[in-house]
Parts: sequence; C-alpha cells; structure tokens
Amino acid sequence: MPYAYDVTEADFDTAVLARSREVPVLVDFWAPWCGPCRVLKPLLEKLAADYGGRFELAKLNSDEAPSVSARYAVRSIPAVKLFVDGQVVDEFTGALPEGQVRAFLDAHLPDEAEQLRRQAATLADPMVRADLLNQAAELSGGRPEIVLELVAALLDAGIVDYAAAGLESVEPRERGEGWSKLKARLDLAQGAGDADEGALEARIATDPKDFEARFALATLQARRGAWRDAFAQLLEVVLRDRAEARKAARDKLVEWFPLCPDPKAVTAARRELSMYLN
Repeated sequence: MPYAYDVTEADFDTAVLARSREVPVLVDFWAPWCGPCRVLKPLLEKLAADYGGRFELAKLNSDEAPSVSARYAVRSIPAVKLFVDGQVVDEFTGALPEGQVRAFLDAHLPDEAEQLRRQAATLADPMVRADLLNQAAELSGGRPEIVLELVAALLDAGIVDYAAAGLESVEPRERGEGWSKLKARLDLAQGAGDADEGALEARIATDPKDFEARFALATLQARRGAWRDAFAQLLEVVLRDRAEARKAARDKLVEWFPLCPDPKAVTAARRELSMYLN
C-alpha cells in the first residue's frame, strides 16, 4: 500500500479513521487555489516516503469535503491533523519547514521498538512474541513497559528463569501494579516445586491443619488453572487458623484474585473470605 494517497469525503471514515487504528494517518487538508498547500504537499509526500510506513499521508481536498472539514473545524489551510485510533492527537496549520514537521511527527510516531511491540501483540505463539519483545527491549534500552510484556510472554512460554531476570531488571521506581501482578505470576510458577497433588491430598486428609500441604496443593491447582480448587484450599486455611497461616492465606488470595480469569470464581471466593474474616 502506498504511504501517500488521496482521500475523499465518501471514504474518509474508512481510509482515515479505520486505517488509523492500524497505523497513524496524517491528513493534509488542502485546496488547489492555496499557495502554501502547494509548498507543503510535496514535503509531506517526501516525509511519508522517508519514514517508510511509520505513518501514512491522506490528502483531502477541503473544498470537495465540506462536511469533513466542518467536523474537524478546518478554518484555514493547509491544515494538517494526525489521527491515531480514530482520534486527532495533534495538528498544525501553515507550511512549516521540514525540521518542524519532522519534530511534530517524531513526537507521536512509534519508533522501531514500538513497532516490534505492536507486532508482537498480534501473535499467539508466546515464544515468537517473546523473541520480538526481546528485540524491542534491546532497541529501547530496556523500556519498562516493553520489558514487562516480555516477562509476560516468557511466563506464557514457561521460561521462568528468564522471566525472573526480566522482572529484576526493572528499576524499583518503575515497579507499579503491572510489575506486581507479574511477580505474583512468577511466584506461582516457581512455587510448590515437583510436589505431587495426590500425596498432598493424602497429607491433608490425615491432618486437615497441614497448612503447608494446603498451600502447596493450592499452588499446583492454581498453576494448572483450577482456581476454584486453589481458592478453596486457601479459604480452608483462613477458616481453620487464627495466626500466621491465616494471614498468609488471606494475602495469597488477594494476590491471586487478579490472576484468575474467572470473575465468578473470584467473586465467590471474595465473598467467602469476607464472611470468614468478619
């Protein structure tokens, strides 16, 4: 697909708004009688080619598109508006010099690392996704949001050691809610070792207050996606203990709730936990 093309009022929503959900679209509102437009248009076409697909240039004759021009309050031309995800994110008017237009574009357009990140988000295979995100992380100098997506892909692929290293590489000041959620996933992946569920169930049957076995069993169950069973084990600890194990089980439940993809299971467990604690 060419990086620069003409659009009309009839195809504006498709060619600009819908397309901008895939790649930024720069719209040049121009008219044949406009002298500055004749200066700016070839510059924008040159930059569209220079940027090699980081954005696309849509050229709209404003005289032939009065409704679109009115919708976006175009009162003087050339008017240039940058669309991302269907919305105008920035704009300028007049025939700016090349350096200023480049600065305008660079402030909004994804760099190579961001392009790799977006490409990775479309992939189902976690190993392929992790490979692209690793490249993106290196290109970006370890941008935290990219590193965290890399850690998530590594956990999806079961590569726990590298995921742990990735988490540790994030500076403490950059560790927010996303980091904490991944840390919980990592702890879950690392927990319980090679314990056998049957052996743990046998221990619990012999001693219902074998809280160590209940924690280990809950970890194995959560790891394989049996969240209701995992929550049930921890709730039993909350019910049967009044000391450290109870607090640990409560904290583990709160840590795991955001990881569970079943909102009904989470709601039920939250309700039961609240009942036990009151």
